[in-house]
Amino acid sequence: MKDSAIMVGRVLMAYVFVVAGWGKLTGFSGTEQYFQHLGIPALLVAPTILLELGGAVALVLGFLTRWTALALAAFCIATAVLVHFHPGNQGQMINFMKNINMAGGFLILSAWGAGKLSLDAKFNLPGQG
Repeated sequence: MKDSAIMVGRVLMAYVFVVAGWGKLTGFSGTEQYFQHLGIPALLVAPTILLELGGAVALVLGFLTRWTALALAAFCIATAVLVHFHPGNQGQMINFMKNINMAGGFLILSAWGAGKLSLDAKFNLPGQG
């Protein structure tokens, strides 16, 4: 039961990054403009998309899960602080709290690993837990 729950959790945590990464990819020029509006260099759009989509795929497959989870935790904290922390804006603060919450989940996943239903376990990679 534990390994099944970890696998389902990995898939559910990946979902938001599939949607976000795909949206950035299909709206690349708009994403560049949005980044620039936030004061974030547009050259970070491609690495952001790669992290979101690549991280999502790695989570779903359970591939290098501990490292992927740590990277996504750091990403969630950075975006929470740099993009969503606007105490006067309730919508942005909900996104801030969502990102902080996801970072906590990723830290737990990093500590526990991917479980037996993963490529980490199949190929004896570090990260199966």
